[in-house]
Amino acid sequence: MSEYHISQIRPSSRREVMQMDALLEKEGIRRDKNLDYSAGLFDEDYELAATGSCFQNTLRCMAVDSAHQGEGLMNVIVSHLMDYQYERGIMDLFLYTKCNTAKFFSDLGFYEIARVNRTLVFMENRKTGFSDYLARLKKETEESMAFQAAAALQSPLVSGAVIMNANPFTLGHQYLVETAASRCHILHVFVVSEDVSLVPFEVRKNLVREGCAHLNNVIFHETGSYMISNATFPSYFLKDDHTVIRSHARLDLEIFKKIAASLGITMRFAGEEPFSQVTGIYNQVMEEELTYEGMEFHMIPRRANESGAISASKVRQMIKEGCLAALKDYVPESTYRFFVSDQALPIIQAIKEAQDVVHY
Repeated sequence: MSEYHISQIRPSSRREVMQMDALLEKEGIRRDKNLDYSAGLFDEDYELAATGSCFQNTLRCMAVDSAHQGEGLMNVIVSHLMDYQYERGIMDLFLYTKCNTAKFFSDLGFYEIARVNRTLVFMENRKTGFSDYLARLKKETEESMAFQAAAALQSPLVSGAVIMNANPFTLGHQYLVETAASRCHILHVFVVSEDVSLVPFEVRKNLVREGCAHLNNVIFHETGSYMISNATFPSYFLKDDHTVIRSHARLDLEIFKKIAASLGITMRFAGEEPFSQVTGIYNQVMEEELTYEGMEFHMIPRRANESGAISASKVRQMIKEGCLAALKDYVPESTYRFFVSDQALPIIQAIKEAQDVVHY
C-alpha cells in the first residue's frame, strides 16, 4: 500500500471534491447531500483511487475506481472510516449497500438488519444490535402499566402501532393517536429519535408524552437508529427520487414487520397526508406491503379546523412568522405552553432562521 496515501477530502478543496464526484459518478453513485466527513485514497500522482464518507453514525458513498479494484482499497477506506468514527466516540455503525456487495461488508464484520430485494441492504457492526433493540422494546412493553392492565382484562390483546416524527406535536398528531388508541387494546407509539428535525428529539418525545397523557393504553418507544427520516435516507446508489422514496418505505416496513412480530402488533395507523408528496407515496407503499402481509392498515383522515387541515409544516410556518398566539388552534395546550416559554426560544430562533420549514 506504499503507493497510496489516505487523507480527508475537505469541502473547500475544489480539486479533491471534483475528483470524488467524478469517481462516484463513474461507479454509478451520486454524492449524498448528507455527509459530515469524506476521505480519499490517492495514488502517487495524487489521483483519487477510492473514497468513502460518514454521516452521523453511518458510512456512505464508498467506491473504488474500477481501474484499481482487486487491490483491497475498499478495506482500507472502510477501516479508515471506522477508526474515524470510533475516535469521535461513535461505536455503533450502520451502512446501506447494494445487495450484490452485502457479502463484502459481511466479511468486514457488518451484520444484516433488513433488505429490500434487488435494491439495498441495511447493516450494522454489532451482531446483536437489532435483537437487543427488540428485547428492549419487549421489556418496555411488559413493564408498562398499560400493558399489564390490558393483559389482565383482555385475551388475546389487539395491539396497534403509530410511528411519528412530531416536529412538533400538533392536534393532528393527537387526533391520530386518540383514534388509533380507541381501536385497539394497546397502542405502541414510536417517536423517531433521529435528531435532524428543527425540534430536537428530547423535546418532541416529551411533547408527545404530554399530549397523550390522558390515554391509558399507550406505550411509548424510541426508534433508535433503526428508523430514519426520508431526509437522511441515503439516495446515492438509487436512480431517481421516486425509487428513493419507495425504497426507504419498503426498508422501514421490513424493519417494522420484525418489530411487529416481536410485540404482537397486528395494526398500523397513519395520518392522511394531503401536503407531503413523500409521505403520500410512503403511505401508499405501506398499505400495499402491510395488507400483503396480512396486517391491518388504517389511514386516519387529517384533523382540520376552520382554516383547513392541521399539519406540523403549517405550525412551523406560523412559528417562523412569529404567530405564536395562533398556535392555540393547531396544537395541544402542552405544546402551546412549551412554545411560549423561554425554553423554546432557541428552537423558535432556529425555525425563523431556517430557509424552508415546509416539507414536500
